[in-house]
Amino acid sequence: MKFLRFLQYERPYLLLCGACFLLTAAVFSIGPHNTWDRENFLYALMLILVMMAGFLLHRYLRMVQAIRQMHDEDTGPLSLEAEACREALRLQRISHIRSLNQIQDKQKETYDFIVSWFHEIKTPIAVLRLLQQTEISPASLEDELSRIEHYVDQALYHARLDSFNKDYEILNCNLKQLAKEAVKHHSKTFISKKITVHLEVVDDTTVQSDSKWLLFILGQLVSNSLKYTPAQGLISITSRVTPQEKLLVIRDNGVGIDRRDLPRIFERGFTGTNGRTFVKSTGMGLYLAQELSKKLGHYITCESAAGSFSEFTVHFPKNHDPYLGIVQQNNKKTQGL
Repeated sequence: MKFLRFLQYERPYLLLCGACFLLTAAVFSIGPHNTWDRENFLYALMLILVMMAGFLLHRYLRMVQAIRQMHDEDTGPLSLEAEACREALRLQRISHIRSLNQIQDKQKETYDFIVSWFHEIKTPIAVLRLLQQTEISPASLEDELSRIEHYVDQALYHARLDSFNKDYEILNCNLKQLAKEAVKHHSKTFISKKITVHLEVVDDTTVQSDSKWLLFILGQLVSNSLKYTPAQGLISITSRVTPQEKLLVIRDNGVGIDRRDLPRIFERGFTGTNGRTFVKSTGMGLYLAQELSKKLGHYITCESAAGSFSEFTVHFPKNHDPYLGIVQQNNKKTQGL
């Protein structure tokens, strides 16, 4: 097929060669003796040169026209190389448009997050200003400061999401210790809402991960459970081991998640019914947790029943080396540049 297209593009040259052959044959055939003659040869050569000059002029004008209309898709290429070049440029243009769209989506995501973050951070600041005018309750002050710290952490980790490969260290992490730290970080909320925590993680359960990033992930999941679990509720953190993976399960008996919202809870900026009805939310906590989990070689799933429970499971595949995946991803980016 490609060879036939090649012949099609080279048809003018083939016709020129055929015309030269026929012209030479005609000149010698009309000679008086049909034999070699210097005058006939020079005459045939002159005619061929005139024909070639006309052909080159025609090809030049066609080439100039093609260059002027190179951005017009209706203009056909003049050679197989031009066709291949046009196809390569088309694919490059598509790739460029996709890259621009990705950059624009990322900029829009960052802008939406910043706007949402500003609105959320204004609430605890307004409460603190109000507390300045009244008797300051230490518990209330601590709660508002914790909310500010939570939002600031979200903003910092969101800003580091794209530069994750420059700030990680894969080590053997003790899941029980990290779970305790995540609970301790939210201990004041547990106490103020009188929520019971049931921790049942095997002591020697270790996974390959980055302790700082994994602690942030667990903190987001615990914070999400606390946000939608009523007072005197229960949050359990347990671990399981299967032949394929290790699991850390965070389950609460809170308001649950609507079945329609469940497939979208890890999308950026998605707040769902709960985020609009019960508590104001930026819709970034679960998104950041899932994105960071993927970068570490883990992933999060969720099961829930509205009005009954929510259960988030962090999966740590046994036969997966997160460091190798990160290195391969970085190599691809380097080769692409």
